[in-house]
Amino acid sequence: MEAAVAPGRDAPAPAASQPSGCGKHNSPERKVYMDYNATTPLEPEVIQAMTEAMWEAWGNPSSLYPAGNKAKDIINAARESLARMIGGKPQDIIFTSGGTESNNLVIHSVVKHFHANQTSKGHAGGHHSPVEGAKPHFITSSVEHDSIRLPLEHLAEEQVAAVTFVPVSKVSGQAEVEDILAAVRPTTRLVTIMLANNETGVVMPVPEISQRIKALNQERVATGLPPILTHTDAAQALGKQRVDVEDLGVDFLTIVGHKFYGPRIGALYVRGLGEFTPLYPMLFGGGQEWNFRPGTENTPMIAGLGKAAELVTQNCEAYEAHMRDIRDYLEERLEAEFGQKRIHLNSQFPGTQRLPNTCNFSVRGPRLQGHKVLAQCRVLLASVGAACHSDHGDQPSPVLLNYGIPFDVARNALRLSVGRSTTRAEVDLVVQDLKQAVAQLENQA
Repeated sequence: MEAAVAPGRDAPAPAASQPSGCGKHNSPERKVYMDYNATTPLEPEVIQAMTEAMWEAWGNPSSLYPAGNKAKDIINAARESLARMIGGKPQDIIFTSGGTESNNLVIHSVVKHFHANQTSKGHAGGHHSPVEGAKPHFITSSVEHDSIRLPLEHLAEEQVAAVTFVPVSKVSGQAEVEDILAAVRPTTRLVTIMLANNETGVVMPVPEISQRIKALNQERVATGLPPILTHTDAAQALGKQRVDVEDLGVDFLTIVGHKFYGPRIGALYVRGLGEFTPLYPMLFGGGQEWNFRPGTENTPMIAGLGKAAELVTQNCEAYEAHMRDIRDYLEERLEAEFGQKRIHLNSQFPGTQRLPNTCNFSVRGPRLQGHKVLAQCRVLLASVGAACHSDHGDQPSPVLLNYGIPFDVARNALRLSVGRSTTRAEVDLVVQDLKQAVAQLENQA
């Protein structure tokens, strides 16, 4: 596949594929893709692994003949690769269709487990739980992905669960540990906080949250209350920084393949699956994935996911260093060309860690709404925020408003996210493209 533009850095970037359809080198149609937080292209090695699986492992993984055994071996190897990538155990990995399913599976499992516990206590000698008859309570942040926010809102509307959306700090950009602990109730069963925000790149204090919840759980158990489980959606962090479930201390972790140059499937990590941490299936069928996620496995996609995880394990530090260098150069060039007073870096919070590849910024001006600027760009392919909010038009991102970004500034926001092979030469092209787009809009009557 052809690169978007000719590389122009002194040191070569890590090899990676680029989105197709970007035109030939030095042609006026060439494009620079900077929307890697929305999706990433497949690495060549991933495509190769998927192709080989299609040819050689076409059999049903549950069958005993050679093609079926080959498929089962590929699935087991992929499970091991995912476990290595996150520092977990292979038996704690469940393959899913993607992040949305993984997140929903966690949420609905917690609801079912809550009611199963209530029922069992009611049948065990008449002992009454201090929360008997209540609804499970969830704690999350105000800037979560829709695949967390919407199912929780739905459960609350249906009066199946109670939900607290903890606001993020306007100073740190994070969901603060103390605010989360202050929201805990006797009925609280799950704290779910994303590992990194998909629009700003802000990294959440998940290890601290898990550590404090673990300490709180010791007190809860002593008083007869069930422990609180912890979950993080790691979709945006994987492949951009080191992710280790032991360091994070979470019970559940969501994995999304197409965010780290893999195919559009996912997985769910469950600490001590079915033994220490409960999981309840949403689907029922042939018993695959230990009955937790039945359905004949999609072997080629799983093979690709495993290869993508293997590449992350081998190269994550190099990926992270390269993306940070390019992102920092991008922000330097934006401030140099537009002026520090005119550029507002929406994703910078002093003292707060953020993803190495994400730059969310606004160019101040009454006619410079983000979607209008993008419409005038000839080279840049990017977004105004999350892909699932791309139809909001002039309305600013709710996530940025929750971060305390002023309305007029948030409305002008653009999210540029660089990738493994983005070059400084591409950054230069993008900044010049933005300059012409801004000038064109400001010169309009």
